[in-house]
Amino acid sequence: MAEEKLQFTVGPTVTSVRFLSRDRLLSELGGEVLWVCDRHTRALFPELEGEARVVALEPGEERKTWESVDQILRFAIESGLGRDAIFAALGGGVVGDVAAFASSIFMRGCRLVLVPTTLLAMVDASLGGKTGIDYAGYKNMVGTFHPAEEIRISAELLRTLPNREFASGLAEVIKQSLLERSGLLATLRERREEIGRREPALLQEVVAQSLAVKGRLVEADFRECGVRAHLNLGHTFGHALEAVTGFTAWTHGEAVAWGIDKALRAGRLASLTDPAYEEEVRALLTRYGFRLGTEGKLVEPLLQAMRFDKKKRSGRVRFVLQRGWGDTFLSELSDEVVRSALAESAHAS
Repeated sequence: MAEEKLQFTVGPTVTSVRFLSRDRLLSELGGEVLWVCDRHTRALFPELEGEARVVALEPGEERKTWESVDQILRFAIESGLGRDAIFAALGGGVVGDVAAFASSIFMRGCRLVLVPTTLLAMVDASLGGKTGIDYAGYKNMVGTFHPAEEIRISAELLRTLPNREFASGLAEVIKQSLLERSGLLATLRERREEIGRREPALLQEVVAQSLAVKGRLVEADFRECGVRAHLNLGHTFGHALEAVTGFTAWTHGEAVAWGIDKALRAGRLASLTDPAYEEEVRALLTRYGFRLGTEGKLVEPLLQAMRFDKKKRSGRVRFVLQRGWGDTFLSELSDEVVRSALAESAHAS
């Protein structure tokens, strides 16, 4: 695969995205580096053997906590690192978010390089500068904006992912394809089997197309005051599902796919979304194997969880909805509409 480079202006930072061969991911960073990984991702990088400055977190969403941030900060202080140090995060979204949060507050902000190892992290968590931890039972409730100076990606790593984790990343790719009238949606429709075979050249193309969509929205709206919020399509519903099921029953991507379907259902019930478009997206999600039903007993807990969504303004939750492909907007929805969308889903399951 040819080396490729993208560049985005993310708030005050120019973020370079480099597509590299697997053997070049950790080379030539320059400066003093603190490597942050978890036990699983450390095993992917035998070249870290013998490195003195490595923090290996316990894996899993349940480790996205203050304790993990404290572990990184203490290690950085004990290692005598200065503000010009690089925190290099090797892993999925949890490792990236936690390491980036620690980087943003260590000496009021030090350098950050991300080496995402999952499809979800490559196309979503790595670009845009959002950092965070879960708090009080809610996802990403505490965090900062701190963009990476560099993101290093090797599609070769995606061959190591369990099928469920790979599918989780594809949910965010599908979401990106719905937000902008680009060639990404056609790629997903026409090349599903090749994507399923995880051909590295095609996956590099898919990741680059996905990042291009996200990058344009982030460049236009760093602090999420406007169009960047469109990237949360499916997330108000999806985060609520993750919360009420204890962050264990559904992966983030599975919850987002489920949430996209619910957002379009709710939009259709409110006469805001084209019914044909809703059916088309549901068919695509189903074709990629996502489950779209839930148990009826979850309807009221889901409604309650959505009331704590970070995107609310003046106490009101704003949902990311679509009229059709590339036509995205924010709107409040009545509890009756949301409840009906969830009840439809429970009946369908």
